[in-house]
Amino acid sequence: MSNESSGNGSKIIIGILVVALIGSWVYFNSSKTELITQNEVKVASIDSAKSAVQAEFIAASAKVDSLTQQNTQLSGDLLAKTTQIQKLKSDIGNILKKKDASDKELAEAKTMIADLNGKVTGLVADLAKAQAENKQLTAQNQDLTNQNTTLNTNLNTTTKEKERLQDIGSTLHASTFSIVSLRVREDGTERKTNNTRRANTIRLSFQIDKNKITPSGAQDLYICITGPDGKAFGEAGSIATREDGQRTFSNKINVQYEQNAVLPVSYDIKQSSKLMEGDYKVEVYNNGFKIGEGKTTMRKSLF
Repeated sequence: MSNESSGNGSKIIIGILVVALIGSWVYFNSSKTELITQNEVKVASIDSAKSAVQAEFIAASAKVDSLTQQNTQLSGDLLAKTTQIQKLKSDIGNILKKKDASDKELAEAKTMIADLNGKVTGLVADLAKAQAENKQLTAQNQDLTNQNTTLNTNLNTTTKEKERLQDIGSTLHASTFSIVSLRVREDGTERKTNNTRRANTIRLSFQIDKNKITPSGAQDLYICITGPDGKAFGEAGSIATREDGQRTFSNKINVQYEQNAVLPVSYDIKQSSKLMEGDYKVEVYNNGFKIGEGKTTMRKSLF
Protein backbone atom coordinates (compact mmCIF):
# COMPACT_ATOMS: atom_id res chain seq x y z
CA MET A 1 0.00 0.00 0.00
CA SER A 2 2.79 2.27 0.88
CA ASN A 3 4.71 1.42 -2.26
CA GLU A 4 1.66 2.08 -4.43
CA SER A 5 1.14 5.55 -2.98
CA SER A 6 4.78 6.41 -3.52
CA GLY A 7 4.56 5.45 -7.22
CA ASN A 8 1.48 7.56 -7.78
CA GLY A 9 3.16 10.61 -6.21
CA SER A 10 6.13 10.27 -8.53
CA LYS A 11 3.88 10.17 -11.54
CA ILE A 12 2.10 13.30 -10.42
CA ILE A 13 5.38 15.16 -9.98
CA ILE A 14 6.58 14.07 -13.38
CA GLY A 15 3.31 15.17 -14.92
CA ILE A 16 3.59 18.56 -13.30
CA LEU A 17 7.15 18.94 -14.57
CA VAL A 18 6.11 17.96 -18.09
CA VAL A 19 3.27 20.46 -18.02
CA ALA A 20 5.63 23.18 -16.73
CA LEU A 21 8.18 22.35 -19.41
CA ILE A 22 5.59 22.46 -22.11
CA GLY A 23 4.25 25.75 -20.75
CA SER A 24 7.75 27.22 -20.67
CA TRP A 25 8.40 26.12 -24.22
CA VAL A 26 5.10 27.58 -25.40
CA TYR A 27 5.83 30.84 -23.57
CA PHE A 28 9.34 31.00 -24.95
CA ASN A 29 8.16 30.40 -28.49
CA SER A 30 5.41 32.96 -28.07
CA SER A 31 7.88 35.58 -26.72
CA LYS A 32 10.33 34.82 -29.50
CA THR A 33 7.65 35.21 -32.12
CA GLU A 34 6.54 38.53 -30.60
CA LEU A 35 10.16 39.75 -30.48
CA ILE A 36 10.73 38.77 -34.10
CA THR A 37 7.53 40.52 -35.07
CA GLN A 38 8.54 43.64 -33.18
CA ASN A 39 11.97 43.61 -34.84
CA GLU A 40 10.40 43.13 -38.26
CA VAL A 41 8.04 46.04 -37.62
CA LYS A 42 10.97 48.14 -36.41
CA VAL A 43 13.05 47.24 -39.50
CA ALA A 44 10.11 47.96 -41.77
CA SER A 45 9.63 51.29 -40.00
CA ILE A 46 13.31 52.15 -40.40
CA ASP A 47 13.27 51.17 -44.08
CA SER A 48 10.15 53.26 -44.65
CA ALA A 49 11.68 56.28 -42.91
CA LYS A 50 14.92 55.84 -44.86
CA SER A 51 13.01 55.59 -48.13
CA ALA A 52 11.15 58.79 -47.33
CA VAL A 53 14.41 60.57 -46.48
CA GLN A 54 16.01 59.09 -49.60
CA ALA A 55 13.16 60.44 -51.75
CA GLU A 56 13.55 63.92 -50.25
CA PHE A 57 17.29 63.73 -50.84
CA ILE A 58 16.85 62.72 -54.49
CA ALA A 59 14.52 65.69 -55.10
CA ALA A 60 16.93 68.09 -53.37
CA SER A 61 19.90 66.65 -55.28
CA ALA A 62 18.11 67.18 -58.58
CA LYS A 63 17.70 70.88 -57.72
CA VAL A 64 21.37 71.15 -56.80
CA ASP A 65 22.55 69.42 -59.98
CA SER A 66 20.30 71.54 -62.20
CA LEU A 67 21.47 74.72 -60.49
CA THR A 68 25.18 73.91 -60.74
CA GLN A 69 24.93 72.78 -64.38
CA GLN A 70 23.31 76.06 -65.38
CA ASN A 71 25.87 78.15 -63.50
CA THR A 72 29.36 76.82 -64.17
CA GLN A 73 31.24 80.11 -64.00
CA LEU A 74 30.42 81.40 -60.54
CA SER A 75 32.92 83.27 -58.42
CA GLY A 76 33.25 84.96 -55.07
CA ASP A 77 30.40 84.58 -52.58
CA LEU A 78 28.22 82.61 -55.01
CA LEU A 79 30.98 80.07 -55.59
CA ALA A 80 31.48 79.68 -51.81
CA LYS A 81 27.76 79.04 -51.32
CA THR A 82 27.78 76.46 -54.12
CA THR A 83 30.72 74.70 -52.46
CA GLN A 84 28.83 74.58 -49.13
CA ILE A 85 25.78 73.10 -50.88
CA GLN A 86 27.85 70.41 -52.56
CA LYS A 87 29.50 69.47 -49.24
CA LEU A 88 26.11 69.27 -47.48
CA LYS A 89 24.81 67.09 -50.30
CA SER A 90 27.82 64.78 -49.91
CA ASP A 91 27.34 64.50 -46.13
CA ILE A 92 23.68 63.54 -46.54
CA GLY A 93 24.59 60.98 -49.19
CA ASN A 94 27.13 59.37 -46.85
CA ILE A 95 24.46 58.89 -44.16
CA LEU A 96 21.95 57.38 -46.57
CA LYS A 97 24.54 54.97 -47.94
CA LYS A 98 24.69 53.22 -44.54
CA LYS A 99 22.67 50.00 -44.46
CA ASP A 100 22.16 50.23 -40.69
CA ALA A 101 21.51 53.97 -40.39
CA SER A 102 19.88 54.71 -37.04
CA ASP A 103 16.76 56.75 -36.40
CA LYS A 104 18.97 59.53 -35.07
CA GLU A 105 21.09 59.55 -38.21
CA LEU A 106 18.00 59.54 -40.42
CA ALA A 107 16.55 62.43 -38.43
CA GLU A 108 19.84 64.26 -38.81
CA ALA A 109 19.79 63.59 -42.57
CA LYS A 110 16.23 64.90 -42.79
CA THR A 111 17.26 68.10 -41.00
CA MET A 112 20.25 68.44 -43.32
CA ILE A 113 18.00 68.01 -46.37
CA ALA A 114 15.79 70.84 -45.11
CA ASP A 115 18.93 72.94 -44.69
CA LEU A 116 20.03 71.93 -48.19
CA ASN A 117 16.71 73.03 -49.70
CA GLY A 118 16.96 76.32 -47.86
CA LYS A 119 20.46 76.96 -49.14
CA VAL A 120 19.40 76.09 -52.71
CA THR A 121 16.46 78.49 -52.47
CA GLY A 122 18.80 81.19 -51.14
CA LEU A 123 21.30 80.58 -53.93
CA VAL A 124 18.55 80.78 -56.56
CA ALA A 125 17.53 84.17 -55.14
CA ASP A 126 21.16 85.34 -55.09
CA LEU A 127 21.65 84.20 -58.69
CA ALA A 128 18.52 86.04 -59.81
CA LYS A 129 19.75 89.18 -58.07
CA ALA A 130 23.22 88.79 -59.61
CA GLN A 131 21.71 88.27 -63.07
CA ALA A 132 19.58 91.39 -62.67
CA GLU A 133 22.65 93.37 -61.56
CA ASN A 134 24.67 91.95 -64.45
CA LYS A 135 21.91 92.91 -66.86
CA GLN A 136 21.92 96.43 -65.45
CA LEU A 137 25.72 96.59 -65.62
CA THR A 138 25.62 95.31 -69.19
CA ALA A 139 23.15 98.04 -70.10
CA GLN A 140 25.33 100.62 -68.34
CA ASN A 141 28.45 99.30 -70.08
CA GLN A 142 26.67 99.46 -73.42
CA ASP A 143 25.62 103.01 -72.64
CA LEU A 144 29.21 103.87 -71.72
CA THR A 145 30.43 102.19 -74.90
CA ASN A 146 27.97 104.22 -76.94
CA GLN A 147 29.04 107.39 -75.14
CA ASN A 148 32.69 106.49 -75.69
CA THR A 149 32.00 105.85 -79.37
CA THR A 150 30.24 109.20 -79.63
CA LEU A 151 33.11 110.92 -77.82
CA ASN A 152 35.66 109.24 -80.10
CA THR A 153 33.61 110.22 -83.14
CA ASN A 154 33.36 113.80 -81.88
CA LEU A 155 37.07 113.77 -81.05
CA ASN A 156 37.95 112.47 -84.49
CA THR A 157 35.65 115.04 -86.04
CA THR A 158 37.18 117.77 -83.89
CA THR A 159 40.69 116.57 -84.72
CA LYS A 160 39.92 116.46 -88.43
CA GLU A 161 38.27 119.87 -88.24
CA LYS A 162 41.28 121.20 -86.36
CA GLU A 163 43.60 119.74 -88.98
CA ARG A 164 41.42 121.19 -91.74
CA LEU A 165 41.41 124.61 -90.15
CA GLN A 166 45.16 124.41 -89.56
CA ASP A 167 45.61 123.36 -93.17
CA ILE A 168 43.53 126.28 -94.34
CA GLY A 169 45.23 128.62 -91.89
CA SER A 170 48.68 127.62 -93.11
CA THR A 171 47.69 128.29 -96.73
CA LEU A 172 49.16 131.51 -98.11
CA HIS A 173 46.97 134.42 -99.21
CA ALA A 174 47.65 136.71 -102.15
CA SER A 175 46.44 140.28 -102.54
CA THR A 176 47.12 143.58 -104.32
CA PHE A 177 46.95 142.07 -107.80
CA SER A 178 48.30 144.06 -110.70
CA ILE A 179 48.05 142.69 -114.25
CA VAL A 180 49.72 144.88 -116.85
CA SER A 181 50.15 144.25 -120.56
CA LEU A 182 53.50 145.46 -121.94
CA ARG A 183 55.39 145.98 -125.13
CA VAL A 184 58.94 144.81 -124.45
CA ARG A 185 61.53 145.70 -127.12
CA GLU A 186 64.70 143.80 -127.93
CA ASP A 187 66.81 146.38 -126.07
CA GLY A 188 64.88 145.65 -122.90
CA THR A 189 62.85 148.82 -122.85
CA GLU A 190 59.17 148.31 -122.13
CA ARG A 191 55.97 150.27 -122.40
CA LYS A 192 52.49 149.68 -121.08
CA THR A 193 49.83 148.94 -123.65
CA ASN A 194 46.56 147.06 -123.85
CA ASN A 195 46.66 146.95 -127.61
CA THR A 196 46.55 143.38 -128.87
CA ARG A 197 48.86 144.15 -131.81
CA ARG A 198 51.55 145.74 -129.69
CA ALA A 199 51.52 143.86 -126.39
CA ASN A 200 53.77 140.82 -126.16
CA THR A 201 54.09 140.41 -122.40
CA ILE A 202 51.68 140.20 -119.49
CA ARG A 203 53.20 141.09 -116.15
CA LEU A 204 51.50 139.69 -113.09
CA SER A 205 52.34 141.28 -109.75
CA PHE A 206 50.89 140.54 -106.28
CA GLN A 207 51.98 140.13 -102.72
CA ILE A 208 51.84 137.16 -100.32
CA ASP A 209 50.33 138.50 -97.11
CA LYS A 210 51.58 137.91 -93.57
CA ASN A 211 50.79 134.52 -92.10
CA LYS A 212 51.64 133.55 -88.51
CA ILE A 213 50.91 129.87 -89.05
CA THR A 214 52.79 129.08 -92.26
CA PRO A 215 56.40 128.21 -91.40
CA SER A 216 59.28 129.81 -93.27
CA GLY A 217 60.46 127.83 -96.28
CA ALA A 218 59.80 127.04 -99.91
CA GLN A 219 56.23 127.37 -101.17
CA ASP A 220 54.84 126.44 -104.58
CA LEU A 221 52.50 128.85 -106.35
CA TYR A 222 50.53 127.74 -109.40
CA ILE A 223 49.51 130.42 -111.91
CA CYS A 224 46.41 129.65 -113.94
CA ILE A 225 45.57 132.04 -116.80
CA THR A 226 42.34 131.80 -118.75
CA GLY A 227 42.12 133.59 -122.11
CA PRO A 228 39.12 135.37 -123.63
CA ASP A 229 38.12 132.10 -125.36
CA GLY A 230 37.80 130.34 -121.97
CA LYS A 231 40.83 128.16 -122.60
CA ALA A 232 43.96 127.88 -120.49
CA PHE A 233 46.66 130.27 -121.55
CA GLY A 234 49.74 128.04 -121.74
CA GLU A 235 49.78 124.49 -120.42
CA ALA A 236 52.68 123.76 -118.07
CA GLY A 237 50.79 121.01 -116.22
CA SER A 238 47.72 120.40 -114.07
CA ILE A 239 46.92 120.39 -110.35
CA ALA A 240 44.14 118.96 -108.21
CA THR A 241 42.48 121.85 -106.38
CA ARG A 242 40.40 121.57 -103.20
CA GLU A 243 37.33 123.33 -104.59
CA ASP A 244 37.69 123.72 -108.38
CA GLY A 245 38.67 120.21 -109.41
CA GLN A 246 41.55 119.59 -111.81
CA ARG A 247 43.05 122.81 -113.22
CA THR A 248 45.61 123.45 -115.94
CA PHE A 249 48.30 125.90 -114.82
CA SER A 250 50.42 128.18 -116.97
CA ASN A 251 53.42 128.25 -114.71
CA LYS A 252 54.67 127.05 -111.33
CA ILE A 253 56.56 129.53 -109.20
CA ASN A 254 58.66 128.47 -106.23
CA VAL A 255 59.07 131.22 -103.63
CA GLN A 256 60.93 131.38 -100.31
CA TYR A 257 58.39 132.50 -97.76
CA GLU A 258 59.33 134.07 -94.43
CA GLN A 259 56.81 133.48 -91.64
CA ASN A 260 54.65 136.51 -90.78
CA ALA A 261 56.22 138.64 -93.49
CA VAL A 262 54.92 140.20 -96.73
CA LEU A 263 56.46 138.70 -99.88
CA PRO A 264 56.15 140.58 -103.21
CA VAL A 265 55.89 138.37 -106.29
CA SER A 266 56.25 139.40 -109.96
CA TYR A 267 55.86 137.11 -112.92
CA ASP A 268 56.09 137.86 -116.66
CA ILE A 269 54.20 135.87 -119.25
CA LYS A 270 55.79 136.32 -122.68
CA GLN A 271 53.71 135.64 -125.75
CA SER A 272 55.27 135.36 -129.20
CA SER A 273 51.95 135.21 -131.04
CA LYS A 274 49.34 137.93 -131.15
CA LEU A 275 47.17 138.26 -128.06
CA MET A 276 43.40 137.89 -128.37
CA GLU A 277 40.99 140.68 -127.66
CA GLY A 278 39.05 140.35 -124.42
CA ASP A 279 39.51 139.57 -120.72
CA TYR A 280 42.41 137.57 -119.29
CA LYS A 281 41.77 136.07 -115.87
CA VAL A 282 44.66 135.16 -113.59
CA GLU A 283 44.24 132.81 -110.58
CA VAL A 284 46.92 131.81 -108.07
CA TYR A 285 46.77 128.48 -106.12
CA ASN A 286 48.71 127.35 -103.08
CA ASN A 287 48.21 124.13 -101.10
CA GLY A 288 45.29 123.27 -103.41
CA PHE A 289 43.38 126.46 -102.52
CA LYS A 290 42.86 129.51 -104.72
CA ILE A 291 44.60 132.29 -102.79
CA GLY A 292 43.87 135.23 -105.08
CA GLU A 293 42.89 136.33 -108.60
CA GLY A 294 43.01 139.33 -110.96
CA LYS A 295 41.89 140.34 -114.45
CA THR A 296 43.05 142.50 -117.36
CA THR A 297 41.42 143.42 -120.65
CA MET A 298 43.09 143.50 -124.04
CA ARG A 299 41.65 145.62 -126.84
CA LYS A 300 41.73 145.03 -130.53
CA SER A 301 44.30 146.99 -132.47
CA LEU A 302 42.88 149.67 -134.73
CA PHE A 303 45.91 149.69 -137.08
